This record gives sequence, C-alpha cells and structure tokens, in this order.
Amino acid sequence: MLRIAIDCRMIGSGGIGSFIHELIPFFLENNQCLLIGTHEQCMDFVRLSNVEFCYCDVKPFSLQEMFNFPQDVLDAIHKYDFYFTPYCNIPSGIELPIFSTIHDIVFLDVKGLTGTLGRIGRKFFYKRAVNYSEEIFTVSEFSKERIQKQLKCKKPLPVIYNGVSTYLTEPFESEVEKNDQILFVGNIKKHKGLKVLLDAFEIAGTKGFSSKLVIVGNKDNFRTGDEETVSRLNKMPSEKVQFTGKISNHQLKTLYAQSKFLVQPSLYEGFGIPPLEAMTVGTPALISDIPVFKEIYGDFPVQFFKSENAEDLAEKLLNFDAKKVDISEIGKKYSYKASAEKIIETLTNYKK
Repeated sequence: MLRIAIDCRMIGSGGIGSFIHELIPFFLENNQCLLIGTHEQCMDFVRLSNVEFCYCDVKPFSLQEMFNFPQDVLDAIHKYDFYFTPYCNIPSGIELPIFSTIHDIVFLDVKGLTGTLGRIGRKFFYKRAVNYSEEIFTVSEFSKERIQKQLKCKKPLPVIYNGVSTYLTEPFESEVEKNDQILFVGNIKKHKGLKVLLDAFEIAGTKGFSSKLVIVGNKDNFRTGDEETVSRLNKMPSEKVQFTGKISNHQLKTLYAQSKFLVQPSLYEGFGIPPLEAMTVGTPALISDIPVFKEIYGDFPVQFFKSENAEDLAEKLLNFDAKKVDISEIGKKYSYKASAEKIIETLTNYKK
C-alpha cells in the first residue's frame, strides 16, 4: 500500500479537474491517500476509510503557493510517501518525492496564444515542474517528444493517456434522437482551429450543406481569443450557428448524442479529448490529421481531413460517412483505471 498526497485544487476547473477527479477512485482501491483541496472539491471521496482530507484553498500558480504555502498543509503532506499533482504547479516546501503532470506545452509550441511575458511565465512553471519532480507524466507520445525538445527534459516521462469520464458511460434514460447539427467543443484560441471550421462551413453552405453548427461554450467567453473570428461569428445568423452557453456534463453528453458528428479541427493538442467523448456515446468524429490525432485515434473509425485546409474539410462535411463506433474498443485502450495503474506502478518502482 502506498501513501500518496494528491493535489485536488483544480477539481471543478476544466479538463485537468476532470482528469484528477477520474483518477482518484482508482488511486484509492489499494492505497492510503491525502486529498488536498476544498470541501467541495473532495466531497465525493472524503467519507472513504482510506482517505484523509486537508483543507487548502491556496490558488494554483499563486505567489502564496510558491513562497508561503501553509505550514499545516505541509505538515499533513509530509506524513505521506509521495506527492502527486495533476498539473505542473508545485507548492514550495514539499520534501517528498514529487510526481507532476504536463499535459502539453501548447503555449511554447504555438505562437500568438500569449504575449512574451505569458510565454516566459509558462515556461518557468514547466521548467520548475521538471526540476522539482522525480518523474513527469504526460498524456501522449506527441507531448512527450515536445517536452523533451522544448524543455530539454532528461527525466523519465511516462505516458498516461486520458480516459473516458464516468458520466459518459452511464446509459441515457431514454433514446436520444439525432438532430441536423454538427458539434464543436473547444475555444476560439488559434490552435483549436475554429477559423478553419468556419471557412469550411461557409464553403460547404454554398454547396448545399444545411446542418447547424453548435459551439459548446458561452459566446462572451470567446472574446479572449481571435478577434477576427469573433467578428465573423457575430455576423453569422443564429439559425446557422448556435452557442450553448455554460452547460452541465449531462447537457454536454446529450449534445454529443444528438449531433450527427463532432468536428475537431485542432491545429495542436496534447491529447484532444472531445473525439473520445463523442465516440463514447456513439457519435462519430471528423478530425484534423495532426500527429497527435493520428497517434490517439488512428485505430478508430474517425475520419481525417487535411489540417488547416478548409477546402478539404468542406468536402468532408458534405460527404461525411457516419461509420458505426464500437464503444467497447474505446474503453479497452483509453481508461483512467489503466492510467492510474501506471501511475501507481511508477511510484511503486520508485519506492523499490
């Protein structure tokens, strides 16, 4: 049995929060764990016998985290054997072996996502995680190669793939009917490829493509991205392009199931989980042929289009072949159970 202190402070904040929330039940199967976070973040697990809870509301990447982390939290952590964080933020004062996670280094690889200071700051935290950690987990062979190159990382980089979130595997109460819509799940930042999708959507529309484009997210929140794309979205009629606003997991699951197919036109990802989520509920995916998507989805019945090529994407939109998705095969390859087991194996081997 291992004794692991786990940083839960990002639960409830997007993909990384889901990542750690899904891993924890498998960590708890045969190990003693300290969960560090707020009551709301840890409430799903704190009643179990092999769990201790340590309240901490210090913000990740804050000055307090780096220079003045609470001593009572450090005292609790130091009763354990390992410290695991689902991201690259590491509090000061931890004297245990640290194992962190770098999902991608998109802000270093893709120009224009942040200013010079933002890029320098992110690189500082990535490098800090590399320096402080015994090993760094990442979520694809692609991300591993980029971390080794950009950060000159010589430490072990075990690959632990993302898995299927539990809520997506639960059956619907009744059958969900398909609507005449395609789905985009992401944001407006350059690397998500929304501009390419809009170009293709307009081209396909001149050739008879009539499906609605549904974009998961709040339109106002998209204003932090590419202003040109925002301007285009504002001019597009609501009967053709719809923003969902903030939605629950259940609503997202229903949208996946209702859509004819998901379009994921990303220019860069560390993993890219929406195609996995869509296929889990039986909805096929049309995705760009970037290297990481070839790695993650090459064995599944997805359809690829040439990355950044709006003409090719438009052609694929018009002639999409909705192949049946074998859900059982997805779970065999990508599961949080398998990822948790690899983390535990890594920690066990380190202890030996």
